[in-house]
Amino acid sequence: MEQFSTDTSQIRSWRSIITLVVFAGTNTIVLFPFHIPIHRCISDPIHNTLRGLEIMPDERSRSNKGFPVNLVTAPLIADLFLLAIRAIGKREVHDGTLGANDILPYNIMIFFLTLAYIAISIDCSGLIRLLALKVLKKGGKKGRLLFLLLYIFFFVLGSFIGNDPIILSGTAFLAYLTRVSNNITHPRAWIHTQFAVANIASAILVSSNPTILVLAGAFGIKFITYTANMVVPVFITFIVLFPFLLFVIFKKEKHIPRKTEGAWLLKEQTDKKPVDPNIPDSRELAEGEDDPEADEVLNPFINRKSAMFGAFVMSATLITLLVVNASDQKKGGKETPVFYITLPAAFMMFCWDLGSGWLNREDNRKIAKEALEKKKARVRRERAGVQSSFLILPLKDERLQNGQRATTENEAQGSARPDSSEAQQITRTVVGKKDEEEGSESIRISADILRENDSRKPILLRSPVTAVLSLLPYKLLPFAFSMFVLVQGLVAQGWVAVFAYGWDYWVNTTGTVGAITGIAFVSVILCNFAGTNIGTTILLCRVIQTWKQIHVENSLPISDRTLWGTIYAMALGVNYRAFSAAFSASLAGLLWRDILEKKEIPVKRLDFARINMPIISIAMAVGCSTLVLQNHIMRSDKPFNT
Repeated sequence: MEQFSTDTSQIRSWRSIITLVVFAGTNTIVLFPFHIPIHRCISDPIHNTLRGLEIMPDERSRSNKGFPVNLVTAPLIADLFLLAIRAIGKREVHDGTLGANDILPYNIMIFFLTLAYIAISIDCSGLIRLLALKVLKKGGKKGRLLFLLLYIFFFVLGSFIGNDPIILSGTAFLAYLTRVSNNITHPRAWIHTQFAVANIASAILVSSNPTILVLAGAFGIKFITYTANMVVPVFITFIVLFPFLLFVIFKKEKHIPRKTEGAWLLKEQTDKKPVDPNIPDSRELAEGEDDPEADEVLNPFINRKSAMFGAFVMSATLITLLVVNASDQKKGGKETPVFYITLPAAFMMFCWDLGSGWLNREDNRKIAKEALEKKKARVRRERAGVQSSFLILPLKDERLQNGQRATTENEAQGSARPDSSEAQQITRTVVGKKDEEEGSESIRISADILRENDSRKPILLRSPVTAVLSLLPYKLLPFAFSMFVLVQGLVAQGWVAVFAYGWDYWVNTTGTVGAITGIAFVSVILCNFAGTNIGTTILLCRVIQTWKQIHVENSLPISDRTLWGTIYAMALGVNYRAFSAAFSASLAGLLWRDILEKKEIPVKRLDFARINMPIISIAMAVGCSTLVLQNHIMRSDKPFNT
């Protein structure tokens, strides 16, 4: 094993100070991203090119003009700046990408993306939506029973495939469920519970979260050993948290009613033929359905062969990971990189998805064409209605009137083209009268109504492969690699050694219980303010590794109970951290927020923190208490064998 530097003398140099400032500033930007304005003569061609390639299909992106400074670009810019001033060099870049001291970034990232492909492919097959519908029918009219069944469902499924697929399908499912309910006035109880339990469940398996793979590699933990040590604290948290959610945090009838009333109790929807949501515009074929999500929730499409194959591949992959990892540890040799197992498995799933899309290409093209024609007809009807409304509705504001007149003239001249920049970025509001009873009404007209999509997508866009690839968390790659390099910069400049000495002082003062509660608290706080859970895990693993080295150099062994209590408490913190104070505490939190915004359920930063504070407090208190008791029973105060 490579040695860790415990020298702190270089922290007084200007490069060292700048490195710390840059690290703190980068993490602040991750919390509060912004855009640097760029002139439209530069931004518009780039945007149109990306739209043409369908890399940036969302029209709302045009409102954010400029260069984004966020979790993807900020750490990369920070690394380039530190390279420019020679605060970091070739070694830090090497260690932050290829790895050092048992942490291999490339191995972790390939592992996570390939396993994520399999999990998301299972989700796109419709399996999660189908299982959720069965749970919904089982709960029926009993609100509290339905809440319990969904709580168990998300935990069990999250334990197997991780939190991201649960958030992708589960969040949209709950958004619809709570919206069509007649007596659930706000979805916060359901969506926050789902988010919390999905992240609690992801703490059980190493494969569920890349942060846990970082931790397991840093301390040489067998995958099966990790699960054996984490399953009890996580399961006890799962059991104890539920009554608090039901009877304390969300006790009001408007959040979780005793009896539920909603559209899911109707059977007419299930008589329809389900359509594959992965086919472009397929929702247009939901005949007579005002809400396009109803067909997907109450009558979900399921590709049974793909679902069964995906479940088989995922199960075989996880079992193989456990067996190979245990075998490598037992032999005491060099460990097999985990992506050696997940990459072939993901390739098998990729080939299956590609073959499935190819075999069904004619049917999919027919469905897509029919859906597109129906969409074009609907757009023409809506546009005709909007034009007539422009002509007859009295306007109340002169500025509004000018905008309306210009719009009418442009349409009359045929100037509302798909690439018209004004039509793409402006949402016009026209205020008029419907009748004396209803009073004034605001009619919002977006650019989507003002244009028709006549483009023919290639055959590949009809394939399940495209649906899966579009949902992979690509942002994790540049962010994680850049954060690895940044932390290596802190190591090189002596700051990690400073943090390790501070941690050593805390443990010597508070003992094992203080070590467990302290690292749990620090990990949750840092996830909210130090580059999400990825940045926090990398930093804390380096600190604990250096802390061990300090004791080796001073011939002061750490007790087995204290060291492993610290490591597993950190695992609890970096998993539970997602439902705490900030969306950016995890990439799952950012994904969850974006999905809810698309479903017109905005969650404000302060509301997110206010609702989650009691949940994270109870979860961490229960998890840490259980871990303290388990650690006391299972381990001793004998020196840890380094």
